[in-house]
Amino acid sequence: MPVKTSKAYLTVLGVPEKPQISGFSSPVMEGDLMQLTCKTSGSKPAADIRWFKNDKEIKDVKYLKEEDANRKTFTVSSTLDFRVDRSDDGVAVICRVDHESLNATPQVAMQVLEIHYTPSVKIIPSTPFPQEGQPLILTCESKGKPLPEPVLWTKDGGELPDPDRMVVSGRELNILFLNKTDNGTYRCEATNTIGQSSAEYVLIVHDVPNTLLPTTIIPSLTTATVTTTVAITTSPTTSATTSSIRDPNALAGQNGPDHALIGGIVAVVVFVTLCSIFLLGRYLARHKGTYLTNEAKGAEDAPDADTAIINAEGSQVNAEEKKEYFI
Repeated sequence: MPVKTSKAYLTVLGVPEKPQISGFSSPVMEGDLMQLTCKTSGSKPAADIRWFKNDKEIKDVKYLKEEDANRKTFTVSSTLDFRVDRSDDGVAVICRVDHESLNATPQVAMQVLEIHYTPSVKIIPSTPFPQEGQPLILTCESKGKPLPEPVLWTKDGGELPDPDRMVVSGRELNILFLNKTDNGTYRCEATNTIGQSSAEYVLIVHDVPNTLLPTTIIPSLTTATVTTTVAITTSPTTSATTSSIRDPNALAGQNGPDHALIGGIVAVVVFVTLCSIFLLGRYLARHKGTYLTNEAKGAEDAPDADTAIINAEGSQVNAEEKKEYFI
């Protein structure tokens, strides 16, 4: 019988080896150019390599595919170039290999970066409005790798002027109580093996605000009319009639405190008293006084004037006293 045959083509997938990352040497200085290479062998067909940094894929990479010596599998490599900064410190860079033989489970290699950089310095005051007599703490926040320790505090380019009152504890400068002599520029300096950095803080000590006591405002009368009438007679008793007429519009619509009304009454009384004293003084100044009229009995019978005068002087004791007043 005739022989029947058939053919089958078999394709064997080459599983890529676990990738390896090369080119990293720790530590790396800030600003240096880093070149990392991820390589995997034994893949058929050629595997695909992808780079990730902080879970974000990096597209700008170099890709190279080479055939192995058996001419059946491939070696694939990819190179990543970038310049590092301090934000890259502690970041994980991942190389991921994708291939159809891995059943949707890619192989990965990871490299954690270690970046050394100069310190960054910032001064943080304990209060944004320092006042005289109050304490103040200045904190020197310094970050760097290696970590700078300790920090150096200076004032106006020199040493701290009052060590007993200005105490340095670690990264903190503690001023126990402030006064105006503390005004100036304070500098915090941090140094590590990479470099040196500093920050400045200008201190201005403010006066303590005065506490004002509550005051009461007494409204004053806008218009006041005072009429005074004084009558003086021969009687030793002096009568005075006083009337006060207040402007009806003076405190319209206002209910002033009781002491304001009392003050107005007292002012009127004082005014009337002064007017009375003034008029009484004028009266006393214009008073004519008293005089005696001496008429001696029997003087009419005197033969001449001289005799009548002599007789009158002799009877002065019994003379009648008369008074005259000018009103």
